[in-house]
Amino acid sequence: MPRLYHFTLDPYSRRMRLALNEYGTPAEAVDEQPWAPSQDLSRLNPAGALPVLVEDDGSAVSGVEALGEYLEETRNGGASLIPGNARARAEVRRLTGWFDTKFYAEVAEPVLTEKVVRRFMQREQGGGSPEMTRVRKGLDLLKAHLDYIGKLADGRNWLAGDHLSLADLAGAAHLSAIDYIGDVPWADFPSAKAWFQRLKSRPSYRPLLTDSVRGMPASKSYTDLDF
Repeated sequence: MPRLYHFTLDPYSRRMRLALNEYGTPAEAVDEQPWAPSQDLSRLNPAGALPVLVEDDGSAVSGVEALGEYLEETRNGGASLIPGNARARAEVRRLTGWFDTKFYAEVAEPVLTEKVVRRFMQREQGGGSPEMTRVRKGLDLLKAHLDYIGKLADGRNWLAGDHLSLADLAGAAHLSAIDYIGDVPWADFPSAKAWFQRLKSRPSYRPLLTDSVRGMPASKSYTDLDF
């Protein structure tokens, strides 16, 4: 069975877990600490970054975008996550990149670094109390992102078009990590909430509902499909 090196609240790892589940490809989850990568992770990916998929023959594929394309080429048995013609596929990749760059830089990285990662790091590594200025700025910027997601969801069946795609999984991966700590103001963005509820109800999402981080219980609404 393939192995996926991941961290529970790493959005990029979460996207790969969702994609593997959508493709119907089971993988053994190997827990890693991105702030202190193991020798195995550093050997598999010299950058020490997650996620990394190791195939049964020992070959490794790393880098979230490369891995997303790799799974589409090797696991797509008819349920494409980059569907449609050239223009439709370009829109999937545009939105996926939007989540993985803009959303991550503005929201996911500051909020998760300050509220999750720093509490596990040694003080000499930069660990300690969260810098709440970064958290507040990230959560303030989150509102504009939720508004954009809602507008996309109102005008399309799924974020990138008619079909579920990597764009939806990328959005769900980033938002679900923030949702774990209860910092998404869903009530103020009903269209984004309705889209996320559809994702959350899919079989591919169910394994994420059982996630837990040591010393950090999930928010009360995290496992609730009717939050």
